[in-house]
Amino acid sequence: MTIHERFRKIARSVSSAIGTPYAFVAAFLFCLVWGVSGPMFGYSDTWQLVINTSTTVMTFLIVFLIQNTQNHDSKVLHLKIDELIRSIKEARNGLLDLENLPDEEISRLEKEFHRLHNRSRRRNTESRAG
Repeated sequence: MTIHERFRKIARSVSSAIGTPYAFVAAFLFCLVWGVSGPMFGYSDTWQLVINTSTTVMTFLIVFLIQNTQNHDSKVLHLKIDELIRSIKEARNGLLDLENLPDEEISRLEKEFHRLHNRSRRRNTESRAG
């Protein structure tokens, strides 16, 4: 197993774990214990440094794990959608490479799809009324 595969598996596992209610409760309890221990440590600079350092380090590391997972999921989703577009005869295969278009072109396509959506909604409303 390569380092990339190992990292991807770890990143996916950690991303799944930190997205659970249990992780939230653990983080909340950590903050609660830290807050309650303030008087015991006299609200010292060291006491404040504990929460600042621990949350900063955890956030720093987790950003990379989540970004890796999002990049992977995004690539997979693009491939699945590309396969659907490719497999439908009436679909515009030019849309397969949208992620590489300039923002202006994406905005133009977005407006076009918005108009198509509105037109379709009007037809559905008219067919139900008529």
